[in-house]
Amino acid sequence: MAKRQNEYLSLKDLMGDVIKENNLEKGMKKISVKENWDTLMGNGVASYTEKVELKGSTLFVKLSSSVLREELSYGKEKIKNMMNEAMGFEEIKKVMLL
Repeated sequence: MAKRQNEYLSLKDLMGDVIKENNLEKGMKKISVKENWDTLMGNGVASYTEKVELKGSTLFVKLSSSVLREELSYGKEKIKNMMNEAMGFEEIKKVMLL
């Protein structure tokens, strides 16, 4: 009878391996960006957000309010830093508010 290995892996490690093996990093980043935007910006901003998309290293955010777009444009650098910190990697280099 074969010996049983007593090597335990966390679920996080196992999911990380599955994501890497199946080249799903890009899709997971896109999901992470949307979730983090809603969490970091709060319900007020999220309700005026029509679309959040990561293309390359640029974060595109489509807003339905021109007033909110103008307000957020003053804090693009802060938004970029907050999103990168929340995602855990330096992916976003530029923020475009549409």
